[in-house]
Amino acid sequence: MKTIGLLGGMSWESTIGYYKAINEGIKNALGGLHSAKIAMYSVDFDPIEKLQHDGDWEGTAKILTEAAKSIQSAGADFLLICTNTMHKVAPQIEESINIPLIHIADATAEVLVKKGIKTVGLLGTSFTMEQDFYKGRLSENYGLTVLTPDAPDREIVHNIIYKELCLGKSLPASKAEYLRIIESLDNHGAEAVILGCTEIGMLVDQTDTEVELLDTTYIHAQKAVECAI
Repeated sequence: MKTIGLLGGMSWESTIGYYKAINEGIKNALGGLHSAKIAMYSVDFDPIEKLQHDGDWEGTAKILTEAAKSIQSAGADFLLICTNTMHKVAPQIEESINIPLIHIADATAEVLVKKGIKTVGLLGTSFTMEQDFYKGRLSENYGLTVLTPDAPDREIVHNIIYKELCLGKSLPASKAEYLRIIESLDNHGAEAVILGCTEIGMLVDQTDTEVELLDTTYIHAQKAVECAI
């Protein structure tokens, strides 16, 4: 079994989901008392969040590349960044290490292509929904059409992530807003909706809607299991 490198803490609430899903995946695949071999570095999210909103992506890249080097030194065979947004600096991280980086957008796109889905909705931070590092990768590399909410709804989605979910809060009113926005994406032609922030699965899941949801935390974790075994 290969050792999985996890760069987590962004936020730590969603990193818990990675740890649980990966270990459950290894157990289901191998049985017995098997669990995952993991080298994890969990960062302090507060300074990273401040740099994000200041637009200082090079500052975030510096922090994460140092963490990635530590994970590699700890013996990881490949690396997962346990957050969608910070794939913004995935190229800088890849340049700093000699082990493969399993990109969350690639893992998600592979599922979409396998399902034959061509038009997909995307929820996430405003950085993920508005910038090209994520949705551009889906469209350019996989031929997918990516729909995002309108500007007021993007602001709602973003604020709920940072002001509630990253603090471990899951509020009924916020869940209702997310389900409304998911329904709107469906009405505009989305065949499925990507939960493109690793905290969103804390708020909504497939039992809440008939619209097909793709939880990137689970998908990324399952890809790690596949690569490990």
